[in-house]
Amino acid sequence: MAGAITEQLVNLETIRAAAARIAGIAIRTPLIRAPFKGVAGRGTGREIWLKAESLQPVGAFKMRGASNKILQLKAEEIGRGVITYSSGNHAQAVAYAAREVGAKAVIVMPSNAPAIKRAATLALGAEVVDVGVASSERLAKAEELVKEHGYVVIPPYDDEQIIAGQATCGLEIIEEMPELDLVLSPVSGGGLLSGVAAAVKQARPQCKVFGVEPELAGDTAESYRAGKIVTWPAELTSRTIADGLRTQSVGVRNFAHIQAFVDGIVTVTEAEIRAAMRAIVTATRLVPEPSGAVTTAALLFHAGQLPVYRRSAAIVSGGNVDPALLAEVLTEGPA
Repeated sequence: MAGAITEQLVNLETIRAAAARIAGIAIRTPLIRAPFKGVAGRGTGREIWLKAESLQPVGAFKMRGASNKILQLKAEEIGRGVITYSSGNHAQAVAYAAREVGAKAVIVMPSNAPAIKRAATLALGAEVVDVGVASSERLAKAEELVKEHGYVVIPPYDDEQIIAGQATCGLEIIEEMPELDLVLSPVSGGGLLSGVAAAVKQARPQCKVFGVEPELAGDTAESYRAGKIVTWPAELTSRTIADGLRTQSVGVRNFAHIQAFVDGIVTVTEAEIRAAMRAIVTATRLVPEPSGAVTTAALLFHAGQLPVYRRSAAIVSGGNVDPALLAEVLTEGPA
């Protein structure tokens, strides 16, 4: 199985085709200079740029993969409707893309999904089914509903078309700034990291690509070190404030891409994530959700674990943060 998956690594031709396909739904997001004090800016010889995926129509990068998958569905599949399992951002992306093609969308969400993401998914016309907090529970319920109703599954990450769609984010980064030395992506199920790494490494092999995830949900970092997929229980991964990074294990296809293209994975603390959120708001006025701030946290607090760079890009993967949480984080202390 592993060998077959390795042979299916997405290539640049597939990624460029995905970019053309989703151009009418997902937007080409900007790279924004972030002059963080003491880390980047005048006099340091280093630059940090933020890839603002929070500016996508649903406020997160998930728009790319979901639209790439759904736009390739046949008329018969659209008529059956689509289903996915997600804590929020992929849910919104599937609901949005399904609405664009006229398909019914059913979303299986955990009971601890942020209210703002649940409300946004409903507002896009999707039907929401609630289950427990474990990602395994979401998958099991989705499979049950597929058997009952015949829905087409739009996986959150472990799918070649999803990976190719997310890879367009990395392609845009390198096309806009080909001289980059380092690109950082959040990682949970691995859709974004696997796609971004595939695009960056095939377009600019000398550029380093690192994944970043919370210490409290560090299953992919452990998997990367072990050379095999490691699963963490839901009671561990659900502890992190980064709700979009609570997946219990990385996907099989995603891990194959990570092993082929990723140079390392760094974990960050909850306090570092919150500090990075404040720093992003202060330096750029972008509004990041916790999951979108982990890459900045790595640059600010774990430089010793990263390669030496002159110019780096950190992906702000989403901006769907609860207003009360954002207010709490912003008033905790200085950036």
